[in-house]
Amino acid sequence: MSTPLVITAAICGAELTREHTPYLPLSPEELAAEATACAEAGARVVHLHVRDEAGRPSQDPAIFAKTLKLIRERCDVIVQFSTGGAVTATADERLAPVRELSPGPDFVTFSMGTMNFGNEVFYNPQPMLDTFAKAFTEAKLKPEFEIFDAGMLDTLKRMIKKGQVQTPVHCDLVLGVPGGMAGNLRNLMFLLESLPEGATWTVSGVGAAQLPLTVHALALGGHVRVGLEDNIYYRKGELSEGSAPLVARIARIAKEMDRPLATVQQARGILGL
Repeated sequence: MSTPLVITAAICGAELTREHTPYLPLSPEELAAEATACAEAGARVVHLHVRDEAGRPSQDPAIFAKTLKLIRERCDVIVQFSTGGAVTATADERLAPVRELSPGPDFVTFSMGTMNFGNEVFYNPQPMLDTFAKAFTEAKLKPEFEIFDAGMLDTLKRMIKKGQVQTPVHCDLVLGVPGGMAGNLRNLMFLLESLPEGATWTVSGVGAAQLPLTVHALALGGHVRVGLEDNIYYRKGELSEGSAPLVARIARIAKEMDRPLATVQQARGILGL
């Protein structure tokens, strides 16, 4: 029997604005509505960034708390907080929602290295990674390890060996970010061969790489992330009207490939939550 598929919906991100797409949810109410639509379309995880009243990326725990409450009132879905935030956020800002909220999210992201990120630098030196690992352990939160390049898997393996990270791990292989590994099948296969033993994995294809990489992941037994954070187009030149249509498309393709969608309970088991 095929492994049930866990679809993650990345509904907002930190880089996009309404100038990029008018369908971008920004307020807590809009984010909760989009999360609900994605859950109804088949997503079992919502990857969450939040914005302030001016639409700027924020790590304000109060905004995360309000958005989390609204989502949990409206739908049954695993909520994953981004601790990457915006590339300009400090470590303390990025960790604030994890440290200050109780109850907090089900799941958090853990970016595994410094890299060029478009025209910016996403700063994650080893001492910062050590701080994040300790914070997640103290909060009893399982991280999803964000892998943008092959060396980040080596960093993860060193941290596992030192006992800073508990196994089995779940990795999100993010391909297609300018500054990271390109979004192609060769790179995906290389990363899969390099995963820590027993790891589960999700693929996040950025831009035009989203659809082909998610289809490859379906065939290979992995899990997938789609949504406006990674790709604003439904097809070339046609904006997606939110993240839910991207989720629904993958759910339809999965059905044709005999990959059943995981229930929320199954997704928790698969992800080790």
